[in-house]
Amino acid sequence: MDRSIQSGLWAGGIKFSSRFLQILMLIILARLLVPRQFGLVGIALISLSATRNFSKIGLKSALVQRRDENVDKYLDTAWCLEALRGAVIFGVLFALAPTIAGVFDEPSATPLIRVIGLGPLLFGLRNPGIIYFRKDLEFHKEFVYKVSGGFVQFFVGVGYALVSPTVWALVFAYVSADVFRFGLSYFIHDYRPRPSFDSSIAKELIDYGKWITASSVLYFLYREGDDAFVGWFISATALGFYQYAYRIADTPSSEVSEVIASVSFPAFSKLQDKPAELRQTLLATTRVTGFVTIPMSLGIAIVAPSFVPVVLGSEWTRMIRPMQLLALYGLFHSITRNFGSIFKALDRPDILAKLAALRVACIAVLIWPAADLFGIEGVALVVVGVYAFPMLPLDVFVVSRLTQTAPMALVKEWFYPAIAAGIMLGILWQLRRMLEVGPLVELVVLIPSGIVVYTVNCLLFARYLSWRIEDDIRSIGRSLG
Repeated sequence: MDRSIQSGLWAGGIKFSSRFLQILMLIILARLLVPRQFGLVGIALISLSATRNFSKIGLKSALVQRRDENVDKYLDTAWCLEALRGAVIFGVLFALAPTIAGVFDEPSATPLIRVIGLGPLLFGLRNPGIIYFRKDLEFHKEFVYKVSGGFVQFFVGVGYALVSPTVWALVFAYVSADVFRFGLSYFIHDYRPRPSFDSSIAKELIDYGKWITASSVLYFLYREGDDAFVGWFISATALGFYQYAYRIADTPSSEVSEVIASVSFPAFSKLQDKPAELRQTLLATTRVTGFVTIPMSLGIAIVAPSFVPVVLGSEWTRMIRPMQLLALYGLFHSITRNFGSIFKALDRPDILAKLAALRVACIAVLIWPAADLFGIEGVALVVVGVYAFPMLPLDVFVVSRLTQTAPMALVKEWFYPAIAAGIMLGILWQLRRMLEVGPLVELVVLIPSGIVVYTVNCLLFARYLSWRIEDDIRSIGRSLG
């Protein structure tokens, strides 16, 4: 357990450092570029994400899930498969770039799509030995690998924009990180792949990954299908607003939950034959996730009207309402994020695909009329509403059946942070109504006030009620020591 916590701390450092650099870059570039330029790059990134997700074969998950500590015999075949996949993605994007740009009625996106397509080509050729960083919970090594690429992305993006504030600043930022990580992967791990292919091993890996492929396709449709719809149905400028609102609203809570999920998957995989320990670990990860992400999501929703004009500028105020709605999506998304790790660890990745299919179907039915009536606010409302019902209750039901955990035991882990954050939200709402100051002072007052109120509530709940978060914090403290 202590090793998992230590790995979680390193994984947290990876995610927070990488995402902090990316968000800081986007905030700086928001002052130098216009929303339409973000929308054009958004079209290229949607195209890249679509080809990646539609061709994902789940090799990383298959290798991590293997009970074998040493998976060297799989690596050369996995490397060949990933290299082939990267080459195909690059070729498809290069050839279809004019067509994709035409679908969005933005021909200027064509060269952006082609250059960004270099990313998966380099990704496919990276050293497969780095899978051991995650499999063996050696996240301190993955920290170096991931965060150093984040620094390259930041300095290239900001540096280029200061010299030439064009859309290419964003494009070169993303590609430069891929180039750097490709080279670093061979420096940081001593495994050297060879072009050797074993069809039986490939079949074994792909057989596990087939449901990862299906869920990955569906994941793209419900996670980025709304982006593609906004860019096609409304405009590239609307896409810039919507994507930016989503990134800022969802990032803090989802990054925390992704850190926990990245550690919980290998931890759950090691406990797949120990159901009692698995249940306890599931409850602990659910408790810690809710404790951190619920106040973050609600806090983003309340400070959005002050944050956007102060930090991004007045031309971005169109994204305030979508940002507030998508903060709630970040809440629902984060508190169930580790459920996917359970499904994969117990060799049931098919559940991910089936749940994602239902989510996509619900969104597909509602998104067009909502966008037609309310624009990007309507799209955000559909995304939030579908996750709140029916997906959240269904996620709880399925994971509780699979792990033989009482559904109310999971819900209970969210109850205390939800009450504490709700009190925080009410106090901040009243405080905002009382203040008659500009957005900068309002922002400076609201954020620390929210932290203090939530912390006090949590201390009272942990001291006088049966909330075990104090034990988890002590465990983290012991691991730090």
